[in-house]
Amino acid sequence: MAADPNTQPLITHLIELRDRLLRASAAIILIFISLVYFANDIYQLVSAPLIAQLPAGTSMIATDVATPFFTPIKLTLVASSFIAIPWVLYQVWGFIAPGLYKHEKKLIAPLVISSAFLFYLGVAFSYFVVFPLAFEFFAGVAPDGVTFAPDISSYLDFVLKIFFAFGLAFEIPIATLVLCWTGATTPESLRKKRPYIVVAAFIMGMLLTPPDIISQTLLAIPMLLLFELGLLFSRFYVKQDETEDEEAGTD
Repeated sequence: MAADPNTQPLITHLIELRDRLLRASAAIILIFISLVYFANDIYQLVSAPLIAQLPAGTSMIATDVATPFFTPIKLTLVASSFIAIPWVLYQVWGFIAPGLYKHEKKLIAPLVISSAFLFYLGVAFSYFVVFPLAFEFFAGVAPDGVTFAPDISSYLDFVLKIFFAFGLAFEIPIATLVLCWTGATTPESLRKKRPYIVVAAFIMGMLLTPPDIISQTLLAIPMLLLFELGLLFSRFYVKQDETEDEEAGTD
């Protein structure tokens, strides 16, 4: 029995999706293999902001037998995924681009590049600005008789949460532009809702960061500034009337 012609485009798209997922996964694996030898060095780099705030004569600890081995490996795998983000986004772009209109390609391509840059910027901001202030605060409020010596696995979970929180928070300009571009909202509507967004930013800062006012504020303020930045550029991404089908082009 001959195959249904209507199923062929779906099968073709699924095959292309599989291939692009394999390419993205292969990139992460290759980066991981190249970095795994330096796993301990990578962990030392990430833990440097905390180690600088530890009391004299103390160090981080490991409460499980296998933790000193698996924790740096876990960090290296996550770092490999971070490094591969531009390639992963390129694969996503390659999959969706053929179905876009020409004007849509011109609008989305800068967003794909900017999203990777903003994510890295958020991670860098948390590492160089938030961590030193937050760890200094934590070390300073430890009760008398309590040695401030965090477990290496718990520390990794903490910093990964902060990395993702700030990385995603710095995507606010992209989210703002996409909302305006799809017609879900308008720049004028967002301006009218600015007071509510200020409150929401501080609530998100409270939920995504440790329970101290420093890290909460350091997340909320950049979120507000990035929202204003997205609002500034959103006028270039307002929803347009659909063009004729023949305007759609292929790469």
